[in-house]
Amino acid sequence: MLKYRSYTAANIHELPQCQDIPREQLQTIKTVATVYPFRVNSYITEHLIDWSNIPDDPLFRLSFPQMEMLEGNDFRQMSDLVASNAPHEAVIDAAREIQLRQNPNPAGQMELNTPRLYDEALHGLQHKYRESVLFFPAEAQVCHAYCTYCFRWPQFSGLENLKFANSDTELLVEYLQEHPEVKDIIFTGGDPMVMSSEQIRKYITPLLSVPTVRTIRIGTKSLSWWPHRFTSDRDADDLLRFFERIVASGKHLAIMSHNSHPREIDTPEAVAAIERIRSTGAVIRSQSPIVRHVNDDSEVWETMWQQQLRHGIIPYYMFLERDTGPKEYFQVPLAEAVDIFNDAYRKMSGLGRTVRGPSMSCSPGKIIVEDITEINDEKVFALKFTQSRNPEWTNRIFFAKFDENASWIDDLNPAFDHNEFFFESEMDETYSCCS
Repeated sequence: MLKYRSYTAANIHELPQCQDIPREQLQTIKTVATVYPFRVNSYITEHLIDWSNIPDDPLFRLSFPQMEMLEGNDFRQMSDLVASNAPHEAVIDAAREIQLRQNPNPAGQMELNTPRLYDEALHGLQHKYRESVLFFPAEAQVCHAYCTYCFRWPQFSGLENLKFANSDTELLVEYLQEHPEVKDIIFTGGDPMVMSSEQIRKYITPLLSVPTVRTIRIGTKSLSWWPHRFTSDRDADDLLRFFERIVASGKHLAIMSHNSHPREIDTPEAVAAIERIRSTGAVIRSQSPIVRHVNDDSEVWETMWQQQLRHGIIPYYMFLERDTGPKEYFQVPLAEAVDIFNDAYRKMSGLGRTVRGPSMSCSPGKIIVEDITEINDEKVFALKFTQSRNPEWTNRIFFAKFDENASWIDDLNPAFDHNEFFFESEMDETYSCCS
């Protein structure tokens, strides 16, 4: 049985495959890891990465930092500090300056999404959409390994004032009692599956007696990064019995699996974990961003969605890389993302067309790039709110001028000069809209 062991910049020399990594790449890893979180584990290095194809292997790029994740001047500055064994404080100070320029916690997560109870801010909760609340268990603000493109990188970078975390279940229940419109609780992180089953019970059990809560979601990368959590970990059986209890209570339990590449769920360990989870009555849904160097290919997405269907996983979302952290390295333009999505989507049967995207999670809500079309001889993006901070905007269609280089909502301009409908987002941006 494989033993979990993590590797960071501090102990990467102990990685059995370290000799396969060129010296320059090792220096890059140590440099970029001063700014962005880096951790892999023994399962990833033994079962997922093709070491004969580094640095181009997509799973290597998904888990090991790359030079282009930092701007040239920033990389040179941090590389010089690392190479000269500069004092720890000097490295941290330089890293903090870079981090705070990278738009941590985008889309108003901290300013707009943090709810209040009796005029007190509930840090560690987010309530952006009327029916759903995110909860960040304090013990879950770490992962079995870190994705290089993770938009929650501030959670793991020592930026304590920008971190979401809460351990007060009584406060969560009280908030839900004050907000009966909330039907859906999402436990997120980090990764809730790093917690013991006892800790998971502590957070979820009180919710089983809240009648207005219909669905409990657990966001996790563990099916990819450590499937042993559901099969051979010390309390794996206890965890699955608790899943059964959640389902038996009448709540819908959804495991929101973050899968970025087909190889992640193509191992015997992952397949066994999927089967055990589904045997409890829980449903597994899969979501991931489309990112350069990892999955920016329609065949990759079609293969991944087909594979998920075969294992009983419901394809849910293709996201666009959020406007934070190393976005410039990983982003895919909207026009290219639409082509990739449509090409893969057309090859799916009806059961696979549950997936939505490509979707931007921005300040006003989740905006899907539905298509590229022409209206009145003007080439435009057709966009739609699949979810919105303002419920009245949900499912509303609007249009933006086509821009082949645009990769985020901020890059777009309203289409048509004769706008008949307008609305303004919380970021004071105005878009043309028709419903």
